[in-house]
Amino acid sequence: MSLPPLSLALLALVSLAVLVDLCIGDPRRLPHPVVGIGHMIAALEQAWNHGTSRARRWRGALLTTLVVVGTYTLAWAVLALLARVNLWLAFAAELWLLATTLSIKGLADAARAVATPLARDDLPASREALAMIVGRDTERLDEAELVRGAVETVAENTVDGITAPLFWALLGGAPLALAYKAVNTLDSMVGYRSPRFADFGYASAKLDDLANWLPARLTALTLWLAAWAMPGARCKETLTTTWRQAPRHPSPNAGWPEAMVAQLLGVQLGGTNVYSGVASQRAVLGVSLKEGGEPLAVGHIPQAIRHMHGGWLVFLLLMALAVWIKEGLT
Repeated sequence: MSLPPLSLALLALVSLAVLVDLCIGDPRRLPHPVVGIGHMIAALEQAWNHGTSRARRWRGALLTTLVVVGTYTLAWAVLALLARVNLWLAFAAELWLLATTLSIKGLADAARAVATPLARDDLPASREALAMIVGRDTERLDEAELVRGAVETVAENTVDGITAPLFWALLGGAPLALAYKAVNTLDSMVGYRSPRFADFGYASAKLDDLANWLPARLTALTLWLAAWAMPGARCKETLTTTWRQAPRHPSPNAGWPEAMVAQLLGVQLGGTNVYSGVASQRAVLGVSLKEGGEPLAVGHIPQAIRHMHGGWLVFLLLMALAVWIKEGLT
């Protein structure tokens, strides 16, 4: 039943989904499609991730195809079936499915869960909260490193959890937005450069890079545009500096929002992360203390959340402009 892509009706539906996510987030008592996608991936990974390097890569590509195409087809079929029963039922179902692809409230709440105990010097509680949203070891992190983890998470997930789902939703409704979330979930589960997943997750990681390529760069732009309305943001030369720094990040996409947020806050992100006791060095992004940057402090977390909200709002407005132009030309 999904509405025509880049239409005013679909724009209205996506905007309503944003409001639903802002108001209620992801209630735990309701079933979540991404959870089902995760179970499917886990089951197939256990069954298929074995054999030679070549076999693992082929089975990983098959996994990626089945999960992404299967997710899209199932969502489309369910909506089409509901539309034959009742259009309002199909509308409500698509609205709910679209809302499940967004994580605006959840991301902001997760970052505040790190900031709130940190503001009262409760480092153990802040470390525990950060451990819920990052893969790095958090047991020995000090205030600056806890802030860095939270700010980096907000910046990177502005794309994965908000703007990229909005982008794909406006191009293909709930089925395409859910297919994107399937790609994103595949990458988070099997897209690691480890002995276990280097071959099996190769296709998933590459598809995730492709799916996020344009949304990540558009998000950096919209974060910058929104920042001009925010007092204290460092906007001058930020766009060109982000362009130069973003490719330093090991991910071809995550560096764009992270470098932009670091520049806007006037802080330095990146450095050493520890995963299961093994140190991993990440390129530094942003403004160092020697260049006039600020030391990371708990107040930077709510600032990052404000930039997140400004970025997705301008992103949605630009997409709305694209819809308006498209409707005017047809």
